[in-house]
Amino acid sequence: MSTPATSSPSAHPFAESTPLGLLGLAIGCAALTPVAFGVALTPAALRTAAMFCLLFGGGGQLLAGLLALANKNLLGGTLFTTFSFNWIINWWALRELADGHVPDSSIILAVDACFLVIFVVLTFAFGYFSKILVLFLADIDLLYVLRITRELTHAAALGKAIAGCTVLLGCISLWIAFALLVNSSAGRVIFVMPGPLFVATPPAPDRANPAASMGVSS
Repeated sequence: MSTPATSSPSAHPFAESTPLGLLGLAIGCAALTPVAFGVALTPAALRTAAMFCLLFGGGGQLLAGLLALANKNLLGGTLFTTFSFNWIINWWALRELADGHVPDSSIILAVDACFLVIFVVLTFAFGYFSKILVLFLADIDLLYVLRITRELTHAAALGKAIAGCTVLLGCISLWIAFALLVNSSAGRVIFVMPGPLFVATPPAPDRANPAASMGVSS
């Protein structure tokens, strides 16, 4: 996700990478959707979805995250890079399922719980930039809550809700990516990007250095 720059655009070595990561995420979600709804569960379907997860969900987001970090976009780079490895795990899990091997559910549950904590905190952090980013991350939060609940309660019916969250995640990803790509090209707002949910508190003056509070460097 793009966040306000702390330096001039010319100081950034790469172009904004957020659309790349979001489009990769959306394509990965599209590939998972037939599997999540249970309509494509053959070995061939699982292997096909796995490759899209690896290239677009994993590779696209990893590249976007590394470029964002190079541009000193800490939040966006951290989110994309961390999530990209999860999509590589999706690739591995689908390949294993295609070969008749089921990944250990207890390990997946523990990692899902960790991811939930991570994404809840990131949801709060991105609230200082845009409401749609909060919606984006809240959908990921809900997806993990449903995954954890399904594992703990063995409620297979939650699979449809997880599939719905996957579709919604892909749609929100496309909307944000299009807003970043199209709005700047058109020079006007076509895809609406609402403002921040929270207002950041300005840093307190440095009482130990009176010059700092006046913007005077020593």
